[in-house]
Amino acid sequence: MRIVAGEWRGRKLMAPQGDATRPTADRTRETLFSMLASRLGAFEDLRVGDFFAGSGALGLEALSRGAAHCLFVEQDAGAIRAIRTNIANLRAQSRCDVRATSALAVGPANAPLDLVMMDPPYDTGAGAVALDKLARLGWIAPATWVSIETARGEGITVKGFTADATRDVGRARLHLLRKE
Repeated sequence: MRIVAGEWRGRKLMAPQGDATRPTADRTRETLFSMLASRLGAFEDLRVGDFFAGSGALGLEALSRGAAHCLFVEQDAGAIRAIRTNIANLRAQSRCDVRATSALAVGPANAPLDLVMMDPPYDTGAGAVALDKLARLGWIAPATWVSIETARGEGITVKGFTADATRDVGRARLHLLRKE
């Protein structure tokens, strides 16, 4: 697993040991960031959240492309170790906040994020539940872009959100959402 583009392009990332997490494949990440770039224009100075972070690959990709700061939220201890190792290897500590908690227990936001990315366990509906809660806690503003990765056949429906785009990549389905 490697960073696809930006400042750290080609740098290897450590994946968590075991089967507790499923890192987003490089090809899926490349497709997602292409979809986001066509909507955002650039990633410079964005405040990003990587929920169900796993290895932290999504948030680190955003930082590599110029995002100012990333909040990583993950509850698995092995995944948290991998995130912290990846951040240290890239010397990105000053631009990162790692929270060892569930996406559902992160608490209220001080300010909304510009981009929220989620890669929850497939076929659980956890992404929709987390999006609803994060919106109620102030993490998502009308201008915030939200990406949720699901299994290829899985849909996302959250009251107050509309799908801007959906794309299938391998076994994954990428959903880009905005507040209505």
